[in-house]
Amino acid sequence: MKILLGAHVSIAGGLKNVCAHAKNTGSNAVQIFTKNQLQWSAKELDYNEISSFKKCVISQNLTVAVHLSYLVNLGSTDETIKEKSIGGIIDEIKRCGLLDIKYLVLHPGSNKYLSEEGTIKQIALNLSGIIKQTAELKDVILILETTAGQGNQIGYKLEHIARIIELAGNSERFGVCVDTCHIFAAGYDIRTLSEYNKFMKDFEDIIGFNKLKVIHLNDSLKPLGSKVDRHAQVGKGYIGMDAFGFIVNDKRLKDIPLIIETPGSDREHKIDLDILKNMTKK
Repeated sequence: MKILLGAHVSIAGGLKNVCAHAKNTGSNAVQIFTKNQLQWSAKELDYNEISSFKKCVISQNLTVAVHLSYLVNLGSTDETIKEKSIGGIIDEIKRCGLLDIKYLVLHPGSNKYLSEEGTIKQIALNLSGIIKQTAELKDVILILETTAGQGNQIGYKLEHIARIIELAGNSERFGVCVDTCHIFAAGYDIRTLSEYNKFMKDFEDIIGFNKLKVIHLNDSLKPLGSKVDRHAQVGKGYIGMDAFGFIVNDKRLKDIPLIIETPGSDREHKIDLDILKNMTKK
């Protein structure tokens, strides 16, 4: 079965290097940051950088997703953080539009002063406003990533994601990213075929399979239900090999980019990706 499979790759030296990283890792799908993920500001993309990136993506037939900066927190009620977060997402949506990138992955957010329902409402309110302010960029899908539940994170239950999407207007511009490490740390066991199928059925019933747009394939350094987000290389954590075999051979996922965010450089990523490819049934 042909699948979309690849790694989160570096943009060090510019976006032009993304395609080289894709070749080095044997990826036909990649995830990137379009700027430094630990800074609010970023220089504008210039015409030559945009043009060369788009040409190489087309020539290599790459599927590309962007991961939003870790600084963004749509659950915050601090006015400064809230404004910077909303502005940061709008800017990233515009950058995705310029680069013809469809998928923008983001963590929902957190707030230690609000209840979970209160935080969910805050996130949904901000997302609703962002969708309205970027209506002309309707091709960019905001993809809410499942979380491990570390700290006060929202998104460690499928119900959280479903509720955010519902309250934010159930726009077609919302999608979901399932991170295997995160769901495992949150308490969803996918280590046997029956448990994997149960999770997928729960996803269908609670969120809807049509919303699943990206999957992050990461093993977990911490045990089931730990609520600690620590990625491990494929098969070297508590999840183990079998779950990844279920995913790469699930025909429902053949058009969904499967992205590893495992530790290491291109060399280590290629090892992980080769393992996953070898698990794929012909």
